Amino acid sequence: MSRLSYRALWATYVAGAVMLAGCAGAIPTSGPSRSQIDQAQSAPDSAGIQIVDVTDAVARKLFAERRSADFAQALGGSTAFQQQLGVGDAVDVSIWEAPPAALFAAAPMDGKSAAVGSPVTVLPSQIVDGDGDITVPFVGPLKAAGRTPTQLQRDIVARLKGMAHDPQVLVRLANNATSYVTVVGDVASTKRIALTPHGERVLDALASAGGARESVDKVTIQITRGDTVASLPLQTLIRDPKQNVPLRAGDVVTAVFQPYSFTVLGATGKNLEINFEEQGVTLAQALARAGGMDDSRSDVRGVFIFRFEDVKALQWPNAPVRTTADGKVPVIYRVDLRDPNSFFVAQNFMMDNKDLLYVSNAPVTEWQKVLNLFFSVAYPVVTGVQTFK
Repeated sequence: MSRLSYRALWATYVAGAVMLAGCAGAIPTSGPSRSQIDQAQSAPDSAGIQIVDVTDAVARKLFAERRSADFAQALGGSTAFQQQLGVGDAVDVSIWEAPPAALFAAAPMDGKSAAVGSPVTVLPSQIVDGDGDITVPFVGPLKAAGRTPTQLQRDIVARLKGMAHDPQVLVRLANNATSYVTVVGDVASTKRIALTPHGERVLDALASAGGARESVDKVTIQITRGDTVASLPLQTLIRDPKQNVPLRAGDVVTAVFQPYSFTVLGATGKNLEINFEEQGVTLAQALARAGGMDDSRSDVRGVFIFRFEDVKALQWPNAPVRTTADGKVPVIYRVDLRDPNSFFVAQNFMMDNKDLLYVSNAPVTEWQKVLNLFFSVAYPVVTGVQTFK
């Protein structure tokens, strides 16, 4: 081989060494490596990222947090509804007095009694005034707001005793103006539904509004009661009778069409956004829907879930805990699928809406790209030297 040939080969290998040393971090890649992600929380501009290894305890804790927001716990169980009077309701008050009548004449006061001489006295219909009162003869103003008709009956009887002869009272709700729930959102017909002593429940209100317009596996039911807001997938509400709780006056039932989704990037079968049902999917299901891990380049120790988590969700490894503008903690959940136990954990770890599932490339894959680049340069030179020889 000539001196020129040796020089050409030497120049090629020197160039290759420089390429291997300086270009390893500049070759095309689908995202950060496992080691780069592991170092993310210690970077100066990490924005308070927390890195959490997914264990069975972590998966159980997060699952328990998901269950804690159900209707039975947040809004109370199956306590029967008691219709309470409110400002604006109209009531009819009927009073019986055993003969001989001491206070009330036998004749009706508003013509509603069946016949003259009937022992019942029917007072004119009254609207509960702004102070929450109605007026009863010989008693005066009486608090009605916040009382049930039965409780109001007892109050009137107690006030008439000693004045009337063995009084008996019946209070009837003549016009319901306050015991309503409102059903809005993705329903066939937005409407207000009157509550009755029967005790209407969530599914009763939804049925009265014509039901949800979208598929049950893509609808979330939200109930607003005062300062409490609770949400639950409609499919879960249907399957679990305990969640079909009685409604209260003033409740707002909202049907929300929310197609949940997560994004898959990195060394998987396909990179895309994947929709999932309201009842949720596990990490194992998410990986399967993404086509599994790419056997030729994936790092089994580099499976990550990027999520904005609630501050109270876990005990965070790094303090102080920094949050985003909306009060969330940026978290990277790390899974090592080299451990067989992690496959059981992956079946309990639930994906959340807008999660980002990322699988990093194996380290050898990056070096293989460098070597391929080197040989793509070296091979023509070597071939030319041999031809020149």
